[in-house]
Amino acid sequence: MNGKVRLGEFLQTRRSQLQPEDLGIPGYGERRRVPGLRREELASLAGVSVSYYTRLEQGQSLNASPQVLDAIARALRLEEAERLHLHNLARSSATVSGRGRRPAPERVTEATGQLLDALAHVPAIVSGRRSDVLAWNRLGHALFAGHLDPGAPDRAAERPNMARLVFLDAHTRDLYADWPAKARAVVGNLRLVAGRHPDDTALHSLVGELSAKSADFASMWADHRVTACAVATYEMRHPLVGPLTVTQQTLSQDPGQGQNIVVATTEADSPARTTLALLAQVSPQRDPARPGVRPGSG
Repeated sequence: MNGKVRLGEFLQTRRSQLQPEDLGIPGYGERRRVPGLRREELASLAGVSVSYYTRLEQGQSLNASPQVLDAIARALRLEEAERLHLHNLARSSATVSGRGRRPAPERVTEATGQLLDALAHVPAIVSGRRSDVLAWNRLGHALFAGHLDPGAPDRAAERPNMARLVFLDAHTRDLYADWPAKARAVVGNLRLVAGRHPDDTALHSLVGELSAKSADFASMWADHRVTACAVATYEMRHPLVGPLTVTQQTLSQDPGQGQNIVVATTEADSPARTTLALLAQVSPQRDPARPGVRPGSG
């Protein structure tokens, strides 16, 4: 799917999600054939001509200025992450590119490996651009994917993918008491990444796979919601130690490439802190024969 189509789909979907009465547009009791705002209503709110906005939505205008995009973002009531996503989509639609490309394998840097080692008492994973698990510490493995081989991230061809786990893995689905909230956060993040890296064929393949295998993913992806979910609190139901509430924080290591460290913290002196300590005791130690975090491995 090229940038023009992605931009048009985003604008059309978000326009359809706005209710005229919420924006002070009188409806006079009329029955609308399609949900949401009409193009002329949105164009008026954004201060642009109807013909110009129509061309933009249809991919026929490729030089929208940042000021016009910001005006449209305000008219659509976009949040900051969504506004930036709109700019990314417009930029990719205006860029003439060849075929999509598969980026070089993602690698864990030595500095990131050292940081992961320093977080030994906190569940932590290193995730790549497309949510592949590049590395995890022992507690990170035990909390998020204790049913998987702890050495899987060390082998590029077998790396777990957190988006696949959330949508296609029964263990991970049961892990979150409010699974839809976690699922929406995953989809929103993938939307952001897709806007920043429109030529990433591996990302497009992942989205296609998830859309084909999960009706939930397909529905959420079609909604065009964008979420920059750096901090979120989840109630987890761990099969070994029971329920615990954690705050998942995403620490950007390389914003340009999308590599992050995701950590799960608990409140001091809370039952969740005690439960996490219990998990550290009952989770199996990593086999010394297996390699640990290997900086530069890919």
